[in-house]
Amino acid sequence: MVSCFRVSSKNQDDVVSDQASSPPRGWNSYDSFSWTISEVEFLQNAQIISERLLSSGYEYVVVDYLWYRRKVEGANPDSLGFDVIDEWGRMVPDPDRWPSSRGGKGFTEVAKKVHDMGLKFGIHVMRGISTQAVNGNTPILDITTGQAYEESGRKWTAQDIGIKERTCSWMQHGFMSVDTTLGAGKAFLKSLHTQYAEWGVDLVKHDCVFGGVDLDMNEISVVSDVLKQHPIVYSLSPGTGATPAMAKDVSGLANMYRVTGDDWDSWGDVASHFDVSRDFAAANLIGANGLNGKSWPDLDMLPIGWLTDPASNEGPHRYTNLNPEELRTQVTLWSMAKSPLMYGGDARKLDEQTYNLLTNPTILEINSFSSNNMEFPYITPANSGTRSWIATGRNGEVYLALFNLSPDDTYITANIPDIARALPGKNLEGASCNCTEVWSKLYVGITKVSVSAPLVSHNCVLLVMNCVV
Repeated sequence: MVSCFRVSSKNQDDVVSDQASSPPRGWNSYDSFSWTISEVEFLQNAQIISERLLSSGYEYVVVDYLWYRRKVEGANPDSLGFDVIDEWGRMVPDPDRWPSSRGGKGFTEVAKKVHDMGLKFGIHVMRGISTQAVNGNTPILDITTGQAYEESGRKWTAQDIGIKERTCSWMQHGFMSVDTTLGAGKAFLKSLHTQYAEWGVDLVKHDCVFGGVDLDMNEISVVSDVLKQHPIVYSLSPGTGATPAMAKDVSGLANMYRVTGDDWDSWGDVASHFDVSRDFAAANLIGANGLNGKSWPDLDMLPIGWLTDPASNEGPHRYTNLNPEELRTQVTLWSMAKSPLMYGGDARKLDEQTYNLLTNPTILEINSFSSNNMEFPYITPANSGTRSWIATGRNGEVYLALFNLSPDDTYITANIPDIARALPGKNLEGASCNCTEVWSKLYVGITKVSVSAPLVSHNCVLLVMNCVV
């Protein structure tokens, strides 16, 4: 129960120029399938997203990593020698898992089916070039001639551009950076991402390229220049060790970028996002200028519903470990921080609780259209176990979220004058505020003084406040 203390009395040019105008929303295969998803499983999920979640703005369906790895004995997320590559050293879908890719079609047929469902198609790619291509010393395609890349009187190959000292820190047998100071290195990256555009890809999730030791600004810049010519949303990952200063260097080159390591279904993972999201909001990075549009700090996928395990060789086989209170807290924070919303569960087992979390109309309204999103520190008690966020709505409303991160039940209070102080442009001094709680759908009442809520461990409330002076 929440209580208010009262006092008496697609033209392409048009699409590209407004790319990711709000945080992208969709589904990603990683949390439910790891790397093992097949064409049949992917399209089954896409069909359900189209039928049940597209109307709520979930428009992207993304194949996460290793779609090119053969699913055979000995293959795993960091195995070597199991990938399917073309004559130019580029990854192509495993034809056993993705049979429509045979005959050099790549993801063309899958993308067409996704588009016919009214959805947009995304893929995950790794930084640089595969170790397998370097070991095979494959030639590099010059897309302007359709032949092997030549410069300075010779043909260049994968071994010329691969930087063996710059392997991906968490997939050391799989991929390494390319030397983007070389024309051949740029030509390779251009051949990769131009091919993705030809397949009909609408979103590229570029991994092991942002955050910490794997940051590669040179590759991000080259890829951004290629994708700038296409209506393709550019996503960066994994975000481990990312800082606002680092993000300011990339935000204009991309549309979304992870700001944490992988988020899984543990309370510790959820709670760790509060400090990070606060810092990126304070740096004015939410909705900053991005590639052909805007960019958004990405808190990672939502591991809700039917899942697999991290770095697994299995598909979905268990329900999320987060309890209902923790799920509400996660979805509320992601919304208030305007993170992209990427559902990670197996959509074929989309249950009522998960569906209601993903489609709550106020959550989606806040995620897409709110402004002035920030942590609100003026609450009682103010300690590491309590947090609050505020934002303003496009119709003049104020959104207030109160979170209990502690293992114990608590009671949190926010004062209306403090909200007025945090939102000086709203002119709330002396205002009376009508309060409604989103998750319970309860009308709370009218207050001029404060709003309070008893909260069990890991729970939250989300208030819509319509205030008049």
